[in-house]
Amino acid sequence: MEKTVKPPRRSVFADEQFRTLYFADATSKLGTYVGLVALPVLAQTVLDAGAAQVGLLTALNTLPFLLIGLPVGAWMDRRHKRGILIAADLGRAALAASIPVAWLLGLLTMTQLYAVTFLSGALTVFFDIGHLSYLPHVVGRSRLTSANASLSGLEEVASVSGQGIGGYVVQLIGPAFAALVDAVSFAWSAFLVSRIKVKEPDLRPAARRPMWRDAVSGLQYVLADPVLRPLAFKGAAANLVGQIFLVSFLVLIVSDLKLSAGTLGVVLAAGGVGAFFGSLAAPTIGRRLGVGRSIWIVGMCTSPFALLIAFMDRGPLLWVGAAGWVVAAVVFGLENVLGVSIRQTITPDEMLGRMNAGFRFIFMGALSGGAALGGLIGSYAGVRSAIWIGSVIFALSWLIIYFSPLRHGRRIDEFVK
Repeated sequence: MEKTVKPPRRSVFADEQFRTLYFADATSKLGTYVGLVALPVLAQTVLDAGAAQVGLLTALNTLPFLLIGLPVGAWMDRRHKRGILIAADLGRAALAASIPVAWLLGLLTMTQLYAVTFLSGALTVFFDIGHLSYLPHVVGRSRLTSANASLSGLEEVASVSGQGIGGYVVQLIGPAFAALVDAVSFAWSAFLVSRIKVKEPDLRPAARRPMWRDAVSGLQYVLADPVLRPLAFKGAAANLVGQIFLVSFLVLIVSDLKLSAGTLGVVLAAGGVGAFFGSLAAPTIGRRLGVGRSIWIVGMCTSPFALLIAFMDRGPLLWVGAAGWVVAAVVFGLENVLGVSIRQTITPDEMLGRMNAGFRFIFMGALSGGAALGGLIGSYAGVRSAIWIGSVIFALSWLIIYFSPLRHGRRIDEFVK
């Protein structure tokens, strides 16, 4: 009997539309992470901001997801996505460009930094929800895991290079002018997205319900689903801890240890290194251990290394803590790839925007809460106390997946209803 030879699997990068979307993401994310370093350093070095103000500044970037995330998801399900992505990018470019202009004129204030951060976060709500809902139309559901692995890897590369480069850019040209890198990246991303030519499905006005009901339905859908709910809670725990670490690192390294912005960039980038390797390994680990089992097994093995972060100090201990952060963050990248692929595969097309908005609402709520919590604990009990609390939460977070239906899941199609 003649054996059938399967044709080689076509790489997702062979698709020109995906490549364009990928490079749009690459430029946008690189600039975003440069801005992530630039604005808090600008607030501390030029405007004398303290831990609580840095925490508030960081929280304002994600607060819009709590305020408008759910209605934006419902609204997005009623609209084509590409034009919204372009408009969001252009708006963020203009906001970022206003910072060096105000600084040159001697008009820069914390109020402006708060406003720019909040409004940029609001536009990011539209971009992120639209992007997640647009991707299945660009690549098709059969290639979502491969596409998400590539985009998650990009996220972590941008995190590593953006924050690492960002520290040195801030050191070289100053934090105000570093914001221009962010502005240029958003403008270039808008141009690339404008070149994507993918036909989106026709809208179905007959299926529309009142906007408020659709807005709430996305969150209800996520919380009611036995597979999506633990993914949401696990991601929320990771985001809460990640923001506690971010705020604590910004204050510990710049204000307490009096180290350079370049050193800050390296420490912030350390987590991205681990997450990058986690995203690269995710498809292989998912196939061998199973998509659900991989998340808790890898988390159980790597998350406890977060406890080393609390020992950061001048000298070798700084790098011991950074190494612990590298290992602990591996599960971030793996969970990003496998968790997002599960979500996008098991959710119907007409529910994608609302489902993604529900997740973003939960995730960004955790980000805002983590930034505010990190600032408050840092102000009243010290940044090391904040890091210890975050490390313990992170070390135990894999238990959320262990005690869920995902515990034994091997293939995504097992979760499709």
